[in-house]
Amino acid sequence: MKDEAEIRGHRRSYAGAMPGRIIDAVRRVGSRNPVFMLDEIDKVGQDFRGDPASALLEVLDPEQNEYFLDYYLDVPFDLSGVMFIATANLVDPIPRPLLDRMELLALPGYTDEEKKRIALQFLVPRQIETSGLSGSPPEFTPEALLKIIREHTREPGLRNLEREIGSICRKIARKVLQQGRKQKSLLVNPELVEEYLGPRKFYYEVAEARDRVGVATGLVWTETGGDIIFVEATKMKGNKNLILTGSLGEVMQESAQAALSYIRSNADHFQIDQDFFSEHDIHIHVPAGAISKDGPSAGLTLAMALISLLTGRPAKRQVAMTGELTLTGRILPVAGIREKLLAARRAGVKTVVFPEKNRVDLDDLAADIRADIEVVLTSSVEEVVDLVLT
Repeated sequence: MKDEAEIRGHRRSYAGAMPGRIIDAVRRVGSRNPVFMLDEIDKVGQDFRGDPASALLEVLDPEQNEYFLDYYLDVPFDLSGVMFIATANLVDPIPRPLLDRMELLALPGYTDEEKKRIALQFLVPRQIETSGLSGSPPEFTPEALLKIIREHTREPGLRNLEREIGSICRKIARKVLQQGRKQKSLLVNPELVEEYLGPRKFYYEVAEARDRVGVATGLVWTETGGDIIFVEATKMKGNKNLILTGSLGEVMQESAQAALSYIRSNADHFQIDQDFFSEHDIHIHVPAGAISKDGPSAGLTLAMALISLLTGRPAKRQVAMTGELTLTGRILPVAGIREKLLAARRAGVKTVVFPEKNRVDLDDLAADIRADIEVVLTSSVEEVVDLVLT
């Protein structure tokens, strides 16, 4: 939606004038206090025809919408009895004044077990019916669904999972048609998934990777849920330069500078030569350089990669961490704890390090999400150096 007139309506002096969407929907539904669903409100645009977000300020503000004026109706209309529900994939694109009128409810992504149950009960039967296989429906094993979830999709929701299930059902339907006779019910197991969908699309390299000096495992939040990153650090002869690569945002670059300054000011504590930076350059790289990365939550991971590099102690791949680092070595809380914990489970991480102040977020999580993972809470870097480094 780009035209402000779609909300406020057109003045009746224009040819083809009509009421705005709000008043028109109230007229169609025949009630003065319906529920409005504003889908994808973060996609609202603005151009020469006006800014719909400005018009929505009056619509969503309970102090103003009692006298909402539609230009076509040209008399005030009371919208205070209407319940507005908006959806968005991202909060950042929503204008701040508009966001202040809303109560924000974050809906977390599904766990692998929840995805499996939803697929068995809803997605698989729907795709079987859509593909015309109701006469002899194939049976998907739980192991096959978990293989699709972990190796062929990476998302907080279910859209791509249903797409992959539909792809398998269509290939089975084609096979039935080619044989020209009625086929017995087919069992879809992990081997058949690989035959129909090809090799895996997503890899989790933590479990099979070896520990390296200067490479630390971090946990991050992305649009598709939680994920893991590897922060790599190396040094070479140079002149006190800090090189940062990997498409890092301004906040993440500042986190790296703070981590280096903290280590330089506490070199004796970590048994590091105080002059290590005087004749060397430090290069920090975060792989997947085509993907933009930003935020303060990688501060602890950056510090551990540098300490590993400068002490020569390899960082344990199966210990992942997240936390904002201050210049004095304190670890501040971060967001997305649930998603990061799920990402750690998928990747085969055995131990995760979270800030102490995120304890309340962990207490709210279901027991199955924390299963098989040791959670360590910390408030400073010094507390976890021996845990992370060999």
